[in-house]
Amino acid sequence: MDYKQYITVVEDWPKEGIKFKDITTLMDNGTAFKSAVDEIVEYAKEREIDLVVGPEARGFIIGCPVSYAMEVGFAPVRKEGKLPRETIKVDYGLEYGSDVLTIHKDAIKPGQRVLITDDLLATGGTIEATINLVEQLGGVVVGCAFLVELTYLHGREKLEGYDVLTLMEY
Repeated sequence: MDYKQYITVVEDWPKEGIKFKDITTLMDNGTAFKSAVDEIVEYAKEREIDLVVGPEARGFIIGCPVSYAMEVGFAPVRKEGKLPRETIKVDYGLEYGSDVLTIHKDAIKPGQRVLITDDLLATGGTIEATINLVEQLGGVVVGCAFLVELTYLHGREKLEGYDVLTLMEY
């Protein structure tokens, strides 16, 4: 399916010069959204995953239906202070500063085969940090799946050595 026809490109948002790729118009179309999730599920089946991990918030939108279809658990990665139990954290760089991501300390068992999902692969910083969290807990990242990849931001370079699926590229 040509998923790009369901993505709305919003000019100059959130700031001038940005061409924001809005996935909500893909999600609005049940057939297209189901097809996209089904493609990621097929990818996940090939990797024999035990768990899906997704960073907030759009990683939840992609990861939860995949984990449901696969009948495996979903572990959220959130900003610091958002998870209620004991967590581990990782600092990661942003274009203008840094941020912190966390995961529950008991979210992943050593050796579990993990698929990381998100809506968009841009610079790769969030996913690199998510991989770090998974691996700190002993998980094995067997794949990373995205709806969209912004190839001109070279995020895939930060994921070298990991298997990556993207359904569309800009």
